[in-house]
Amino acid sequence: MDKIVALAKRRGFIFQSSEIYGGLNGFWDYGPLGVELKRNVRQAWWSDMITEHDELVPPPGAPEAFDMVGIETSIIMHPQVWKCSGHYDLFVDKMVDCRECKARFRLDHLRSSECPLKPSKHPGEHDKCQLTEPRDFNLMFKTIVGALGGEEDAAYLRPETAQGMFVNFKNVCDSSRVKVPFGIAQIGKSFRNEITPRNFTFRSREFEQMEMEFFCHPSQSLQWYRYWRDRRYNWYVNLGISPEHLILREHSKDELSHYSVGTADVEYAFPFLESGEFGELEGIAHRGDFDLRSHMEGKLCKEQGQLVVEKGPDGKPKYPGSGKDLSYFDDQSRERFVPHVIEPAAGCDRATLAFLCEAYHEDQQPDEKGVLQQRVVLRLHPKLAPIKAAVFPLIKKDGMPEKAVAIYRELKRSGIAAAYDQQAAIGRRYRRMDEIGTPWCITVDGQTLQDDTVTVRDRDSLAQDRVPIAELVPLIQQRLRG
Repeated sequence: MDKIVALAKRRGFIFQSSEIYGGLNGFWDYGPLGVELKRNVRQAWWSDMITEHDELVPPPGAPEAFDMVGIETSIIMHPQVWKCSGHYDLFVDKMVDCRECKARFRLDHLRSSECPLKPSKHPGEHDKCQLTEPRDFNLMFKTIVGALGGEEDAAYLRPETAQGMFVNFKNVCDSSRVKVPFGIAQIGKSFRNEITPRNFTFRSREFEQMEMEFFCHPSQSLQWYRYWRDRRYNWYVNLGISPEHLILREHSKDELSHYSVGTADVEYAFPFLESGEFGELEGIAHRGDFDLRSHMEGKLCKEQGQLVVEKGPDGKPKYPGSGKDLSYFDDQSRERFVPHVIEPAAGCDRATLAFLCEAYHEDQQPDEKGVLQQRVVLRLHPKLAPIKAAVFPLIKKDGMPEKAVAIYRELKRSGIAAAYDQQAAIGRRYRRMDEIGTPWCITVDGQTLQDDTVTVRDRDSLAQDRVPIAELVPLIQQRLRG
């Protein structure tokens, strides 16, 4: 993992936020290559969910055809949203403090945390450790809206994007020609005041989510849950993550949220974990009708196995809902019902980190003189690679640079992310591109000047093919389509 972190900084993928001032724990900046990689992860998710979705036919494994739409909602929402959703009261982690070293830990992370006291041990295991009793810590970031600054002006940075989709359910139904079943997708920033952010970008205080809320008839909800669970697992496999490093883990009853009918996590074997351990990439939750009912009726709690409106001391709803009707009327069956929700919720930063970890390889390859050299290569899926093709003139004379520049510009005009490099020996240029995951390197050489063909080198197989310049753009585009 240390090598991956070092590469991420050296080649401009990820930097510590505000590093020149010592950094701020739990916050990260994406550099020139990192922002492209992350953008490609977002685009792959959005294309799968929205752009390439065909609502006219059922996808393989789906119970029926369905609509998909996108939305973008605000980071700060009405405070009542979080009271009705349960975040205001329940979005907490248990934390403990050490009176000796003054460090703070998440209770459920004690076994994997290190005490600052020497010799290093787990918190509570050192002779001098004095841990406090566990207490709740709400993870929402609080802020103030407006100039008065009173408690009545308090608001929160959203801890998830999901609620923006639930409160817009009626708006989407009324403004779009969607019918249940359908999904609303969103990509956006969320914020959680993590007690102990750690493991590079895996657990951060500011992060980006890729979430979709799928609204369906209650009688079909289990079928849709299985469909989305399996489909989301396969998305990671199709983008290059080995099934050996990926699991689909169903939650036990003890792990389920009070509203959840079923939840499965897609988990990845991150290199910072112990052998055999996996970290969550994405959760797929069967949320039932909890969310729409909460925003209609008020905050719900479970009593005798049933979700009911939580009452305050006065017998009235503790946190009243909007009072708006968020049920759905099916004009074909003439039935009115509150849809159930299936939620695939992925972390864009975690997915980006997983793809980066999975892609990192070291091997030995001969240089231009036939001498074996250590090579670091990122075997990123071409759709995710920040740069798709690099163009090199073999030498900086005889018209080769001019020819290479023309190819480079044609690739760029065609919407293909390309780079141009004429510095250093060709082998060194290849290795520079291998290290950042560029799938194809195009070399203009003496033969190019004779027959208008170039060498296209594949990053993974190292195969080199002669390709006519006129066929380059269609070839790269076809390979990117897969």
